[in-house]
Amino acid sequence: MRIRPALAILSGAVLVAAMGYSIALSTAASFIEPLEEEAQAAIAKAGGRGVTARFATPAGAPSRHPLLTGGRRLPEDTRARVAQAVAAVPGVGGVFWSDGTIRASNARDRYEPLHCQEDVDGLLRSRSIRFEEGSNRMLPASQLLLDEVADSLRPCLGAIISITGHTDNSGTEPGNIALSMQRARAVREALVRRGIPRDGLRARGVGSAKPVAGLTPDDPANRRIEFAVIRTEPLTPTPVDTPGAR
Repeated sequence: MRIRPALAILSGAVLVAAMGYSIALSTAASFIEPLEEEAQAAIAKAGGRGVTARFATPAGAPSRHPLLTGGRRLPEDTRARVAQAVAAVPGVGGVFWSDGTIRASNARDRYEPLHCQEDVDGLLRSRSIRFEEGSNRMLPASQLLLDEVADSLRPCLGAIISITGHTDNSGTEPGNIALSMQRARAVREALVRRGIPRDGLRARGVGSAKPVAGLTPDDPANRRIEFAVIRTEPLTPTPVDTPGAR
């Protein structure tokens, strides 16, 4: 049986591509190993006890963009310092925490609060995003409040927006952490439906670990959502974004 020329060419191309992919993977793996060693040294120097850097995609392929795991109980400033220390390692790309709370591109980036933070804080000073008890379902009034929050965040698109869910200390802490994460994710999805890009939103839940200053841990007012709007890199217009001369 004769093989058609086109089929033979296609089979050869697939074989070459597969060989090239295998070679690329082996080369990438040898390149990643020293990055892992330097990253762990940087983590230790920055005080990131219990933190590890995984240089791989979710599918397991080698990547220059490490995912940091562990260190959940570390203070936020320590976590930021660890992310920056890893990002400063030559050859490392963007750095992410597994819970999405911090992103660092390189050691020169500055974490600078934007004016949107003040706008959102002003909205939430006298009102709060509330949920049905023991649920991640928002009350109708909170849906209206989220409309205003989305409007306040829209001028700062391109920033990283951290959404943190909190609970009071009723129930078990593992359950509180799970519920606070579910609520943070519910708010994230609500903002996405209102036109806020998903890739700039980071949701996390901390349970009852961080009550409001001056309140007892069992106070229902601790059930809340907090936002942090952080500039991580300048937003550079492209020719498509920039109108031409008229």
